[in-house]
Amino acid sequence: MFKKILIFAGVAGFLIVIILITGNRMAKSQLEKSVLELFSSSQEISKTVVYEEIEELPEPIQRYLRYSLPEGKPYISYVRLKHRGTFRIRPDQKWMSIKGEEYFTTQKIGFVWFGKLPLFFAIDQYIDAEGSLIAKLFSLIKVADAKGEKINQGELLRWLGEAVWYPTALIPSEYLRWEPIDKDSAKAILSDHSSTVEGIFHFNKEGQITKFTAQRYKEDSLENWTGYYRNYKEINGIKIPFDVEVVWNLKSGDFSYARFNVIEIEYNNPSIFR
Repeated sequence: MFKKILIFAGVAGFLIVIILITGNRMAKSQLEKSVLELFSSSQEISKTVVYEEIEELPEPIQRYLRYSLPEGKPYISYVRLKHRGTFRIRPDQKWMSIKGEEYFTTQKIGFVWFGKLPLFFAIDQYIDAEGSLIAKLFSLIKVADAKGEKINQGELLRWLGEAVWYPTALIPSEYLRWEPIDKDSAKAILSDHSSTVEGIFHFNKEGQITKFTAQRYKEDSLENWTGYYRNYKEINGIKIPFDVEVVWNLKSGDFSYARFNVIEIEYNNPSIFR
């Protein structure tokens, strides 16, 4: 009997390993397909930062752009980064460790995020004005597959909130315009095809963006949503925050669900990490 149990345990363990290997390969293949689609849909921006062109902007965003970007710096067209951190789905859930990588385009708004947690992976993306979120248990069993206008709104807001990692995208363009609020905040309005979102960026005296607030769909209702930015560092002459925390500001109380720390970031290299 004991021998049979050992054989069963060995077979079960072998099958689990095979499932995990197969799932990881499928996840990587899906990520590669999405990143290729993302980068092939956008182009390089042939411009440099000119301070004279931002002089009509609200003072806080001028302060930020002068702080984060040296004059003459080429525009950022492509971004790829890796992060680590913690994540949770519910307020009563313990924090889970997470590793992720993310890819962005700016000439055409888009991103692909891949997050790997202990039991599942997720791909969050916005390509060709369409957002989606897919999550799979053991990288095989689909537990989430969300699309539609409300997802588009959320993903477009995510791209705007994460533009602190590619600051030239916060210079006015065919997609983006600014409205003044006060000396320490300004409203950004971002449009892409039929979707328009807006959010308020908050700035400190040094010029750093410290917070981003907006209303984002959480399932079927609009809820207050906040991103906090900390630990600014210089990378290739550009100052960006390396620590980000994201919070739902619900009626039941604040729910912090993601805390990411950037461990690697690279500009204008439209290729996937190997």
